[in-house]
Amino acid sequence: MPRKPLKVAIQMDHIRSINIDADSTFVLALEAQKRGHAVYHYHPKQLAFAGGKLTANAEPMTVRRKPGDHFSLGEPRTIDLADMDVVLLRQDPPFDMSYITTTHLLEHVHPRTLVVNDPAEVRNAPEKLYVTRFPRLTPPTLISSERESIIAFRRRYEDIILKPLYGNGGAGVFHVAPGDENFNALLEMFTQFYREPIVAQKYLPEVRKGDKRIILIDGRAAGAINRVPAQGEARANMHVGARPVKATLTKRDKAMCDTIGPDLKARGLIFVGIDVIGDYLTEINVTSPTGLQEVNRFDNVCLEADIWDVIERRVAEGAKKGRR
Repeated sequence: MPRKPLKVAIQMDHIRSINIDADSTFVLALEAQKRGHAVYHYHPKQLAFAGGKLTANAEPMTVRRKPGDHFSLGEPRTIDLADMDVVLLRQDPPFDMSYITTTHLLEHVHPRTLVVNDPAEVRNAPEKLYVTRFPRLTPPTLISSERESIIAFRRRYEDIILKPLYGNGGAGVFHVAPGDENFNALLEMFTQFYREPIVAQKYLPEVRKGDKRIILIDGRAAGAINRVPAQGEARANMHVGARPVKATLTKRDKAMCDTIGPDLKARGLIFVGIDVIGDYLTEINVTSPTGLQEVNRFDNVCLEADIWDVIERRVAEGAKKGRR
């Protein structure tokens, strides 16, 4: 049965800035285009709400896997997001008040227009906070602004990680080894630069073997890569030089996914990336997860097609219920 062409708006950082060999939004757009869907591009700053309508100054977009010439944009036009079938919420963090504001605005059109991921649930599931709902899966963790609590946590676990609660891409992550004389200076720095509590976490030496990114689609594990830190680096983010390598799901990985998957599905979090070090779940990424292209290459799959299968099914279900 032929697919019904959909109108798809992608809320993202500008398409010109992406790496077409690594960006997950790029392949999501490619797959939408392959399926005959009309794709529009807009930046979060191009949203406007007035008179009960949420609009965006958007441009029709076509994409292609051609370095240096990977996109074309048509004439800008004002689109009513209530007239779209799908909005992909894909701008990168930081998860700040600007990001949070867009989730409030997108609630005006969701679920009549399917927003992926569900904007209210994105707002309710910051990476380093949502994961605390699964304490049996996570390493010992403290979230606090209270200096003495952080000192006591370090005294107990000795070897720890300090990181900002709403950081991303490995920015502001510090490994504080036993005897590290920078500990007090780091606490002062965090107090100066961040109003929010900070995260202290027991250091997991298994990170030297890699930080596994597992992709979940509609609550089910779909694939994984391992991100091995660069020499002399405690962070396993590809933004800071980590090397992606092929990975398989262990029995423990599958059990973790089975534990969190039903909650992800119930929340409308269709595309999620979780981070696993050794036997521990460290983050649940719902804002703008990455990793599709790396998994595709290692496993010879097309995860973006699986994501679009779910999206199209959700849109069809909404139409049957009279939401469109």
